[in-house]
Amino acid sequence: MADYMSAELAATCAALGYYDGKKYYLDEHCLDVIKDLIKYLKRDDDAHSIRRYLGQTKLLQSDLLKIFIQHCNKLELWDVLLRQVLIYRLIINLTSPALLIYNEQIPMDKTMRNFYLQIISHLQSYKIALADDQIWIIVNNRLTNIFSIDNMERGEENEMIIERILALIRNVLQVPPDENEKRTDNDATVHDQVLFALHASGIVDILLFIASSAKEQQYHMQILEIISLMLRDQSASQLASAGLQRSTIEKEKDEALLLSIRQKEKLEKFEKLKKYAGARHSRFGGTYVVQNMKAIGDNQMLCHKPYEKVEAVEFNSQKTKVKKPKNKLPIQDSTNQRRSALSIRLFLKEFCVEFLNGVYNPVMRYAKSCVISDVQCDTTEGSCYLWALRFFMEFNRCYKFQVKYVSETISTEIFYIIQRQMDQYYEMIVTDKKRIPIWSYRLHLALKAYKELLYTLMAMDKSPDQDIRESSKVIKSNVFYVPEYRETILSQLLNFDEFKMSRANTISTPLTVRRELRFKDVNRKNWVTCKTSYLALCQLAKDLVISVPQNPKENLKK
Repeated sequence: MADYMSAELAATCAALGYYDGKKYYLDEHCLDVIKDLIKYLKRDDDAHSIRRYLGQTKLLQSDLLKIFIQHCNKLELWDVLLRQVLIYRLIINLTSPALLIYNEQIPMDKTMRNFYLQIISHLQSYKIALADDQIWIIVNNRLTNIFSIDNMERGEENEMIIERILALIRNVLQVPPDENEKRTDNDATVHDQVLFALHASGIVDILLFIASSAKEQQYHMQILEIISLMLRDQSASQLASAGLQRSTIEKEKDEALLLSIRQKEKLEKFEKLKKYAGARHSRFGGTYVVQNMKAIGDNQMLCHKPYEKVEAVEFNSQKTKVKKPKNKLPIQDSTNQRRSALSIRLFLKEFCVEFLNGVYNPVMRYAKSCVISDVQCDTTEGSCYLWALRFFMEFNRCYKFQVKYVSETISTEIFYIIQRQMDQYYEMIVTDKKRIPIWSYRLHLALKAYKELLYTLMAMDKSPDQDIRESSKVIKSNVFYVPEYRETILSQLLNFDEFKMSRANTISTPLTVRRELRFKDVNRKNWVTCKTSYLALCQLAKDLVISVPQNPKENLKK
């Protein structure tokens, strides 16, 4: 950045006001300064110099949030901070996701990649500052006042404020975790702190109110995206089994982890004692001859330690490894599930139960219509729909399985929608090579949603209600006997590419096939198709070291 530009930005930021340690005093030109900063961000260059400068000076933490908290009663200033006047408002713009700023394409250039990582670090510092419940109490009061007005009399300005607030919540929750944070299970991360602040301030209750209201249907997709970001680190099965006391599985897992850490410490101490105890080097123990293996010359090959097997002899210890090209590197998994603090899990469990009881079916009905109308599948609506389908159906199955809570997403039409999404995502992986990680992630979401549908059908088969079992039988007869649905997973196996799909996708595919094969009532007509899919499964399972019976007929009904 040029010196004159940095000097102008510094002078502009200084004209906002000052903080004496207790109170923030506004400058008389504060409103004009905020408008100027919005214009600066609008005209930012490709390197995002202004955005990075504002992040380095910590403008959001030192000035904007203090203005937001202490001068929230000034409606004119509130509208400048949160409502759209020109293009973007200041806080919404500063907290915009880094991937969205770069058009969902991570820069490959070294300099631009460093700028991208710098913006992410600024967003992570913003998230820490926004984990204050005072901020969200003010937002909650503002939303409460707006929703107290009738929908027909609310006006366009209030509707815009609602959209901006929902965008702010989404931006804060979308910030990726810091790799240096390294919090263990049952510990509160920054994301957990933000969730607790949203819960304590009442924002979570407002989100449930918006989702349950048929008059606020235009915000349902935004609510669904926010919920997916809230629960992104949670496991539905663990969340469903969360209680006031730790379960036996959690205790055993913690004890095993503690023992492994203890063993690691003992091993490190033993290695240090062995290193400094004056023990002779292993090279003084003599040399050995490998039988039936020639060296470079005519002599027998020598080694400096005894080997039990010939396969243990390695020749690559001193060789330099060939660096893999970027397009051959495996795709890393974007989600890491962890166990949050008990208080966080308890209120999230309560939130999921309330969402299932009165919100899930109408919200998913509206989301399904949005996904069907989205022909190109280029928006995040499809991925949010698939994530919500998989998560809440798994939560319902593991908590207290009742079909009426998820009846909207148990039908043959849902199988068709998932199949369409999977085919579309795979086509985009082949054509849109610059965004392969995004399409691979969405393909994995569709695959997990398909697998959860199979698990739900299995739970319906075990239901004591005869009508539920008959409904499951009808769905299976429609799905497993139609070639389009029957060969869905087989096509995924045949089109699998280890360089374009993550490790989690690699594991989910054969597990889904195994679950599907258990359902199929195979006769002589469809035996060829099932045998082909099973052989493809076995071939893939060999690479994944998954135990599969050698005889395919053991898992199939003749």
